[in-house]
Parts: sequence; structure tokens; C-alpha cells
Amino acid sequence: MVMQAMLGPVVALVMWSMIIWLWMYVTRIPAMQRAKIDVKNLVGGKGSDLDQVLPPQIQWKAHNYNHLMEQPTLFYAIAITLALVGAASPLAVALAWSYVALRVVHSLVQVTVNRIAIRFAIFALSSLVLIALTIAAALAVF
Repeated sequence: MVMQAMLGPVVALVMWSMIIWLWMYVTRIPAMQRAKIDVKNLVGGKGSDLDQVLPPQIQWKAHNYNHLMEQPTLFYAIAITLALVGAASPLAVALAWSYVALRVVHSLVQVTVNRIAIRFAIFALSSLVLIALTIAAALAVF
């Protein structure tokens, strides 16, 4: 049962990523329309090209979505590893939920006020939690 409990934070963070994805498009598409961007005739390009065209507050959601595709991929690998090798202790599960909570708070800061000092502190703390989970996985695997 503890092994299955380790998968809860994995699913929760994927769900949160999809919420940010939705928030990104709910705000970005109307902003693109207001900026008179003709998406039907666009060829190539990348999302960051819109940094020069759309207001920063709109792009913050896209930046956060990209961040949720970066370091959290390591979290997924470590959490699933802990579950698969049967090392999902109650402490590891608590750390996993802490990581998810910190990433949600990081997202909320980035998509609203986007204060770098606050974001960095939350990111650093979540990274320490991920390091602790990685150490637990390394001890279980090696």
C-alpha cells in the first residue's frame, strides 16, 4: 500500500501541470487575438517568440508550464523508482508530497506576482527535497 501511496504525488503533479497548461491557453489565446497574431498563417517559431509580443503576465504561465516539464521529470523518475523497488517509506511519501506542494506554490508565485527571490527560495527548497528523495532511491537501488 505504501508503494501505491508513492504514486499519488506523481499523479498530482501531472494533474497540476495540466491545470497550468489549461491556464496558459485560457490566457494566451485571447492575448494572441488582442495582439492580432494570425495563427493560421504562422509557420515555425516557438513559444518563447511570443515573449516579444505578449505581456509578461501572460507569458509567465507558459514559462511555468515549461518549468514543470524540466526538474519534475527527475521527480517522476525517482518517485516511480522508489515505488518499483519497494522503498516508498512513509518518509519518502511525505517528501514526495512536500515536493509537489512546493512546486504548486512555485507555480502560483510565478504565474501571479513572479518575484524572483521568492521563486528561487521555493525552487531551492524543492530541489533539496528532490535530493533527499534521490538519496533514498540510491540507497535502495545500490
